[in-house]
Amino acid sequence: MYVSELYSYTEGPEFALNKKCFEVEFRTHGIRLKVARAILYMAQGTFAECSSEAEVQYWMRYNIFLLLDVGTLSALVELLNMEIEYFQKSAACSSAVRKPAISLADSTDLRVLLNIMYLMVETIQQDDPADKPEWKIIRETFRAELGSPLFNNEPISVMLFGMVTKFCSGHAPHFPMKKVLLLLWKSILFTLGGFEQLQSIKIHKREELGLPPLSEDSIRVIRSMRAASPPASASDLIEQQQKRARREHKALIKQDNLDAFNEKDPYKADDSREDEDDNDDNDNSIEAETFPLERDEVMPPPIPHPPSERVSFPKGLPWAPKVREKDIENFLESSRSKFIEEVEMSCTELLYQGILPSLPQYMIALLKILLAAAPTSKAKTDSINILADVLPEEMPTTVLQSMKLGVDVNRHKEIIVKAISAILLLLLKHFKLNHIYQFEYMAQHLVFANCIPLILKFFNQNIMSYITAKNSISVLDFPYCVVHELPELTAESLEAGDNNQFCWRNLFSCINLLRILNKLTKWKHSRTMMLVVFKSAPILKRALKVKQAMMQLYVLKLLKVQTKYLGRQWRKSNMKTMSAIYQKVRHRLNDDWAYGNDLDARPWDFQAEECALRANIERFNSRRYDKSHINPDFLPVDNCLQSVLGQRVDLPEDFQMNYDLWLEREVFSKPISWEELLQ
Repeated sequence: MYVSELYSYTEGPEFALNKKCFEVEFRTHGIRLKVARAILYMAQGTFAECSSEAEVQYWMRYNIFLLLDVGTLSALVELLNMEIEYFQKSAACSSAVRKPAISLADSTDLRVLLNIMYLMVETIQQDDPADKPEWKIIRETFRAELGSPLFNNEPISVMLFGMVTKFCSGHAPHFPMKKVLLLLWKSILFTLGGFEQLQSIKIHKREELGLPPLSEDSIRVIRSMRAASPPASASDLIEQQQKRARREHKALIKQDNLDAFNEKDPYKADDSREDEDDNDDNDNSIEAETFPLERDEVMPPPIPHPPSERVSFPKGLPWAPKVREKDIENFLESSRSKFIEEVEMSCTELLYQGILPSLPQYMIALLKILLAAAPTSKAKTDSINILADVLPEEMPTTVLQSMKLGVDVNRHKEIIVKAISAILLLLLKHFKLNHIYQFEYMAQHLVFANCIPLILKFFNQNIMSYITAKNSISVLDFPYCVVHELPELTAESLEAGDNNQFCWRNLFSCINLLRILNKLTKWKHSRTMMLVVFKSAPILKRALKVKQAMMQLYVLKLLKVQTKYLGRQWRKSNMKTMSAIYQKVRHRLNDDWAYGNDLDARPWDFQAEECALRANIERFNSRRYDKSHINPDFLPVDNCLQSVLGQRVDLPEDFQMNYDLWLEREVFSKPISWEELLQ
């Protein structure tokens, strides 16, 4: 469980305060905050009575099921709503907005409530086969409540999205955004499901639609792939040139031996002229693909075939076709049903309906926070402050305190990036599986909010330094810090960090962001051109230095889709990258990715592509969700004679007064051919 990331190191002293509130306030029924702290101490596993981390986790699970069984969730959500509304209506709001430096103390009440709710979601979503039968029932009830519009007629996730937009608008700068985002991520993950659930949903939907089963599981295939050495850098190429100059006096090696050597490892640099990997002058050139020979010169004329005997077919079928009236009705009913969407009220559908009215604002807010948390962003006076729930009331006075706070701030930003990247990827995948236009609506607003250049800006850093960052102090992580006696921290121990080779949190974030970029650009030529315009090729190539198979795969995918736009010189200078794409990435029949011959590679009329997509999305949302402007053409038609005749029709008053005259004129005085009517 990722419980430790919930707490900043600055919050460490509050663990003991929660314990004190539990021991005192549960007996004296004190004020609301102290009672909430007592409940938080229970959710933290009553750690003072435990002697190991495993014991703390056991009692966390036990106590949280106990709290859920007595209906704590609804009370917590109500309290959270009260805190949000109280702050906005009170004088504290204006004072907090004017406050020059917001600290941990400004978000105390909210942090306690969010901590309890996060611990509940994170603990309960872990399925344990050893759970009691009644616990399994509580777990499913809890999942249903989280995903249902039970609170203010909206799921909890929509309320949390609202907190994000209030924070970004500047109206609630004290909101503890890291905790809000973590709770939002885990709520979506628990209610909609993770990647394994997505795969099972995909299989089920294919069965329902009569499609053939999936031939493979992409995640399992990636897990079996090995990471490859990255293409050579400029310094490596210079060194190889020097070595080659020293070897020139030696005898030439047989060419077949060289070929065998190069085939063993496609990433081994041999000739710098073949792969100028860091030549940025060529990385972003777009040249028109010309054909030196005319079509007649490269394609021989067709071979003439001898004329065959003409086959004669009968002019008509020997039998006149027959059809029953019942068959016609069934055919019409099935044809009409295609235009009436039976909407299944799944958790994904309920979430989309909840966030639809403000989805553009939610996407902008998430990307604003992602920008503020990116390591490449520079501090600006007009940027949002995401450090409200990490800065102490009193700033550090010693070097050691400053170092500890610096680690805490960097860790805080990393966790925010991790949460936002996971939220965006999960929503894109679930919306795509639920309805393609839901996915396209979210994806288009991410593109409009400059998500593509933002992710490229994120990767335009020393990515190896980010992947290997050591912004954590393991002895201060929960629950280790509450069951062990803490050693004395020194500047040397803080600089050394942990013993992990990678920061798995940052690797997870990078892979998520690459997958989001792939989803936004796949089969969208206008967005692929954005990758080219923003000079993504050298940025992405530097990311190949991370020797991790999944990350390399998604980088190579992004390079593959834009290869046809980069020009012949780029392809010629980056043959090792091209070879890696050929070896690692899936290929399609008649795939022309390595050349510029595809008609889709012509950069014309890309704006029309986005406009047409937007029109289709707006038509979908209007037809399915806009109840105030329902198009009568999309309403179901009642074709049953009995039900139509059985409907009550209000006739005008003058018609009722003159009904006898109408009957005489329109019915009795007109001849009726009953034989023709019966036929």
